[in-house]
Amino acid sequence: MQYLITHFSEFQLACLGSFFIHESVFFLSGLPYIFLERAGWFSKHKIQLKNNSPAAQEKCITRLILYHFGVNLPVMLVSYPVFKHMGMKISLPLPSWRVVLTQILFYFILEDFIFYWGHRILHTKWLYKHVHSVHHEYATPFGLTSEYAHPAEILFLGFATIIGPAITGPHLSTLWLWMVLRVLETVEVHSGYHFPWSLSNFLPLYGGR
Repeated sequence: MQYLITHFSEFQLACLGSFFIHESVFFLSGLPYIFLERAGWFSKHKIQLKNNSPAAQEKCITRLILYHFGVNLPVMLVSYPVFKHMGMKISLPLPSWRVVLTQILFYFILEDFIFYWGHRILHTKWLYKHVHSVHHEYATPFGLTSEYAHPAEILFLGFATIIGPAITGPHLSTLWLWMVLRVLETVEVHSGYHFPWSLSNFLPLYGGR
C-alpha cells in the first residue's frame, strides 16, 4: 500500500485504481465459466443443459466493456467527492481486522436488503419490460452476465453496492476488499454452475439463496 500511496494520487487510487481492480476481478473470475461451457467440462455441475453460442457470449462481453466505461467509470469519478467528504482514508496505518470485518458485514447486510427490494420492484410489469428484461436476455446465465443489464439497472446496482461504504467512509483497502468480495459473489451466483465447493453450500443466504 505504501508504494501505491507514494506513486499515485488519492484521486487516481480511489477512482482509476478501483476501476482497474473491478475490471480485473470481474473478467478474471467470469471468463473461465465461458471456457468451461465451450469445452463441456464439469457439465454434471451445470445447472442448465443449454449452452450459449460464442456469438452471444461475445455480444455480452462487448456490451459489458461499453457499459463499464460508459457507466461504471463515470459513477466512480462522480462518487469520489462523496467518499472523500465522508472520511475515506488512503494513508497508513491500515484499519484493524475488527473494523474491516464489521464494515464488510454491514455492507453485505445493507446491500442485500436494498438489492432484495429493488429487485422485486424491477420485476414489476413496466420496469421489467423496459429495464430488467435486458438482464434476463440470457436465459442460460454465465459468470459475466451478472453485470449485463440496462444502464438504469447498473446505476441501481452501483448504488446498492456503494451506499454502505459511502455512509461509513472506510479505508480504501476496505473498499477494495468489499468490491472484490461482491464481484466474486455475483459472478459465482450467475455462473450457471453449482459445485460441491460453492460457497452457497456453506454460507446461509449467500447470493440470495
